[in-house]
Amino acid sequence: MDVVDRQGRYCVIGAGSSGLTAAKNLQQEGVHVDVLERNSELGGNWCFGQPNSRVYASTHTISSKRLTEFTDFKMPGHYPNFPHHTQIFEYLKAYARHYGIHKVIEFDTAVDRVEPEDDHWRVTLAGGESRRYAGVVVANGHNWDPRWPEFPGHFDGLAMHSAQYKSADVLRGRRVLVVGAGNTGCDIAVEAAVHADQAFHSLRRGYYFIPKFFFGRPSDVVGEKLLRLGLPDRLRRFIVRTMLKLTVGRVEKYGLPSPDHELFASHPIVNSQLPYYVAHGRIKPKPNIERLEGDRVRFSDGSAEAIDLIVYATGYKISFPFLDRQYLNWRDGKPQLYLNIFHPHYDNLFFVGLIQPDSGQFGLVDYQSQLVARFVRAIREEWPAVQAFGRQKVEDAGTSVRNPHYLDTPRNLLEVEHYRYRKRMQKEIGRLRAA
Repeated sequence: MDVVDRQGRYCVIGAGSSGLTAAKNLQQEGVHVDVLERNSELGGNWCFGQPNSRVYASTHTISSKRLTEFTDFKMPGHYPNFPHHTQIFEYLKAYARHYGIHKVIEFDTAVDRVEPEDDHWRVTLAGGESRRYAGVVVANGHNWDPRWPEFPGHFDGLAMHSAQYKSADVLRGRRVLVVGAGNTGCDIAVEAAVHADQAFHSLRRGYYFIPKFFFGRPSDVVGEKLLRLGLPDRLRRFIVRTMLKLTVGRVEKYGLPSPDHELFASHPIVNSQLPYYVAHGRIKPKPNIERLEGDRVRFSDGSAEAIDLIVYATGYKISFPFLDRQYLNWRDGKPQLYLNIFHPHYDNLFFVGLIQPDSGQFGLVDYQSQLVARFVRAIREEWPAVQAFGRQKVEDAGTSVRNPHYLDTPRNLLEVEHYRYRKRMQKEIGRLRAA
């Protein structure tokens, strides 16, 4: 089959929140784009009901709207502080319409393979068509390919990953075990407390539970104010720990395990309800699973429980099924990139959204995309600043943008502190100037 030459256009893979802002920023810098989306609608994870959406019926954001929204497109004033997934979906559609992105999206168009061809990229679609692009922006997300744990033994009941969980209907009339203490796992455990016959929650370690509000203000907004003050991390931890004692108390008093790490050393769990339901006996905390025994699950403390349903909220793998790892500079479970965006060797292959911030994501990915678009323009117009930037992306590829205090776990592989990362993006955008 002949290759269709897209004549200098860029290919953006994915029409979720990251792909939309990548397309918008590229277009604003004069770069023509095609956005390829395998689903029949935009929105990615936020399009409830699509095959690769991972939100469930009750999903709300865990970051406030003001720290989630794009940099130049505010969420409506009537939205609550923590919008429902249907509101986020409508917001993304409005964003696409406002900037004309919907006109360049090709739906039901899955990408099968991406490979370099001279100084361009050949993109082969699932239907067999091949196209030649000037460059590629990968925005396929990192919360879609489930990571399944392995335990000895066998389980006779129903087992599912949280990726498959859509509503509380599956919980009713069952003894439910939720495995994993991320935000999704805690949300589902709370739903099980309300709808299941009995809820159990397996946690490998203790965590801090951040309420959604501190003294009537969204907790991430309060955290942002502390970061803006430029306080040392030790003082900031002391202040937030004191606030937690005043608003939540010690988690051990609820029956939860003690945190085994410093505050801010792991992705925050933002949940006000889980300690409440633990204290009421509706959620019974359990340690890690030791083995599966038919209709029972045995835990590392020797206890065992009869279980009907296991929901594995155990996260996702970083996956790019259309790109061979030889093109990814892959090491230690992820691509080694500059700022989690720039490939050290290719000046026309970028990754946006490959971060997990401790607050909202859309605005940060907007800044990532502004930087990518500025870089593409700088290459085309041969701005002097691009040479130094190009050298740095080679020298510093794979250099961690994480806070050095983060736990070295898969959960924190892409973790960034939103405030410092945002400031870094703004600084880098400022470096890339025409003169």
